[in-house]
Amino acid sequence: MEEKKEGDEKTKTRVRVRSVCESEIMTLIVCYHLSGYRTFKWFYQRYIQKYWLADFPGLPSYNRFIELMADVLIPIAAFMQGRCGKGKGIAFIDSTPLCVCKNIRIPRHKTFKDVAGRGKSSTGWFYGFKLHLMVDDCGEILSFSITRGNVDDRGPVPKMAKNFIGKLFGDKGYISKELTELLALDNVELITKLKKNMKPKVIALFDKILLRKRSIIETINDQLKNISQIEHSRHRSLTNCMINVVAGLLAYSYQEKKPSLKIREDDLNLLPLL
Repeated sequence: MEEKKEGDEKTKTRVRVRSVCESEIMTLIVCYHLSGYRTFKWFYQRYIQKYWLADFPGLPSYNRFIELMADVLIPIAAFMQGRCGKGKGIAFIDSTPLCVCKNIRIPRHKTFKDVAGRGKSSTGWFYGFKLHLMVDDCGEILSFSITRGNVDDRGPVPKMAKNFIGKLFGDKGYISKELTELLALDNVELITKLKKNMKPKVIALFDKILLRKRSIIETINDQLKNISQIEHSRHRSLTNCMINVVAGLLAYSYQEKKPSLKIREDDLNLLPLL
């Protein structure tokens, strides 16, 4: 037998058995976004641990639960993909910034130093990520993508519109001849507003009306930020940040009443004729 030299002894590592399953973790995270609480810590300690112990008998401490959250990133993203709709010929696309800190704190920010990016939105410069959303006229999410803040809005569009057929409405940031031609190959008609220095373009009356209704996706973004809490500056890891955003989208998908244009089925049947 070989003698063990000093320093060769293996240190024992403690393997902790998970007391809650992945589905329970996902359920609690989504419930937080539906609860109205401003912080998950308060929701967990003041509500779940007080009123839900009978439903979740193996509930761990708050710090342990935060550690376990990292295990559900892929399952919760896959579940949200399954919750996305297919659309009925009308869709709106837009992006919204997800700031991770105030601009004055950018030089001192460390958590997302190598992954976040500085971008510019209609309200000014920001540092963080972008949430790209594609929704239908009933307010249902059809597709989503999360990118750095400095990514062009047009970049994720082809992948997001892959399973969609019909008219896709966007703002001036989506103007691109190459993108329009690429989407046309998949039976997607990209319709955007025109810049002041662009030549007038003939657009059907129905399309003009829908272009004015793009506020539906801005309303959804506002609900995601102010009700589902997908944006805040308290994140301490990239994984939990992404989980927070996807869980907010999931919570919105379960919302009983969503923003809607209330377009009748008869109007959709006339769509190809306009």
